[in-house]
Amino acid sequence: MTKLALSDEILMKIDKPARYIGNELNSVVKEKDTVDIRFVMCFPDVYEIGMSHLGIQILYDMLNKREDVWCERVYSPWPDLHVILKEENIPLFSLESQQPVKDADFLGITIQYEMCYTNILQILDLSQIPIEAADRTENDPILIGGGPCTYNPEPIAEFFDLFYMGEGEISYDALLDLYKKMKQEGASRKDFLHEAAKIPGIYVPSLYEVSYKEDGTIAGFEPVYEDVPRTVTKQIVTDMTQAVYPEKPIVPFIKATQDRVVLEIQRGCIRGCRFCQAGMVYRPTRERDVGPMFAYSLYGIICVAAAIFVWRWVPETKGKTLEDMSKLWKKNK
Repeated sequence: MTKLALSDEILMKIDKPARYIGNELNSVVKEKDTVDIRFVMCFPDVYEIGMSHLGIQILYDMLNKREDVWCERVYSPWPDLHVILKEENIPLFSLESQQPVKDADFLGITIQYEMCYTNILQILDLSQIPIEAADRTENDPILIGGGPCTYNPEPIAEFFDLFYMGEGEISYDALLDLYKKMKQEGASRKDFLHEAAKIPGIYVPSLYEVSYKEDGTIAGFEPVYEDVPRTVTKQIVTDMTQAVYPEKPIVPFIKATQDRVVLEIQRGCIRGCRFCQAGMVYRPTRERDVGPMFAYSLYGIICVAAAIFVWRWVPETKGKTLEDMSKLWKKNK
């Protein structure tokens, strides 16, 4: 078992210490010396809310399927631990390795709603990472912003090294492959960001000049260099059935806010209500085939229940792959 970042004395003082010890069922632990890239995925809210977010689980599973990447998680600590971390000068740590977030190559923060903006600053402060991107050095992680709020990134642009516009399944592999290559070549942080800006869906605020009107709205948006795209294109998964999906979701030790197995049957909404953020930003509507959903639902039940019990009572699924399970459903439907 990984040595915990917090002592027993601290864990006994705080509310719900299981938020911070990691080692949940299906969490991924790798040897940090055997991977090229350490990526910490952050949901800037308390553990129970962050563990309810399917997007983090999808990207966590996708990135950890790469042998050269170790994706870990971090969440905003509750106020009781916040005070202790500041008083004891303990840097915020990831759950899997229990190592400081500031030692990772990337810190990816999903920005689901504007109310979490202050939590982003809390994460950076507790991680002992410079708040503004301009103040970061070669030893600091690359800070990535993702999620629906990135479609209006300017209010928080000074804090991020880059933003990922759209759905993470599309361009993350290209971004990480580029980082791995340039890291091996000894390239600088600035050079990497310049090249990263050429990847579809990547917006690097430092490479654009934004001018404003008197009322605060954007007047102009121009790239600093000629080889930087003038327009950043939102990335969209076109085939949801073939898109990556976690077969083994992480099961928390404590009750999450949405305490259930989650299945993503589609993205987008056919209604398109103008007042609904999700209905607008997740367009167009795309559905998954029912067959794989049956398999995912069964895998989810297995992860939440006792695996041995389930295998005993569902013998026809024993040793089956996801593809086999999908065929089994189609055969018996």
